[in-house]
Amino acid sequence: MLRILGFAVIAFLLSASVASAQPARELFGAMHQPTTGPEVPVGSYAKGCIAGAVQLPSDGPGWQAMRLSRDRRWGSAELVSYIGALAQSAAQDGWPGILVGDMGQARGGPMASGHASHQIGLDVDIWFERMPDYKLSADERESLSARSMLKKGTRDIDPKRFGEAQRLLLYRAAQLPGVARIFVAPGIKRSLCSTTWRDRSFLNKIRPWYGHDDHFHVRLDCPAGVELCVNQAPAPAGDGCGAELDYWFTDEPYKPSTSPPAPPLTLADLPKACTAVLKAD
Repeated sequence: MLRILGFAVIAFLLSASVASAQPARELFGAMHQPTTGPEVPVGSYAKGCIAGAVQLPSDGPGWQAMRLSRDRRWGSAELVSYIGALAQSAAQDGWPGILVGDMGQARGGPMASGHASHQIGLDVDIWFERMPDYKLSADERESLSARSMLKKGTRDIDPKRFGEAQRLLLYRAAQLPGVARIFVAPGIKRSLCSTTWRDRSFLNKIRPWYGHDDHFHVRLDCPAGVELCVNQAPAPAGDGCGAELDYWFTDEPYKPSTSPPAPPLTLADLPKACTAVLKAD
């Protein structure tokens, strides 16, 4: 009965002009079950949704999920498989297990806080902290914090926190099939660039971005043959260790914006298929 009422409320919102004006984050944030049927990521990473999402178990071989109360453990089957593959691969270097942060919502879409992307089930945040050798309690998953890998007040890594183990974890993450991008803090990218690697090609996928000093953000390519899914443009050629990275160590990227904040996305801003994703059983 509650589920029926929930869909009735959504149907009302979608049938009136209210839906076109209401922030889409409210509509998608109210959905806590995926659609039935096949998996279909719709739209782009920062403007889309997903049908047929699957939920990552809170615990698995080599991983534990954090912040369970957020209900952001949803994504494509490819993303869930990737997390398991990364845990297995990293274990070969002695990494004790990964702590999984946000993925996406049950039907994707914009979130109330924290992310502009993570909308089509192909993004996941992985903490740099090692997984402990015991099962975390529900309270610990909410209260433990990821630590910055940077020296306080700088853009440079703290070698006491970020070292060979974390560099190898990123190497493993980038080497797995299907990875489009991995976002890290500029100082972390610079640490990778200054390391001697037999094959530096993986560095192309690791890009500097704001924040990302206590976790890294993995973004997968769209699944093959899914026409409604929009891939990000390929990364520029090269390892990204030159002028592009130097830019992040100037003041330019961190100047306050003079533009007014963009209004929140509405359902009308998303692909039309996302309306059907909201309405579906």
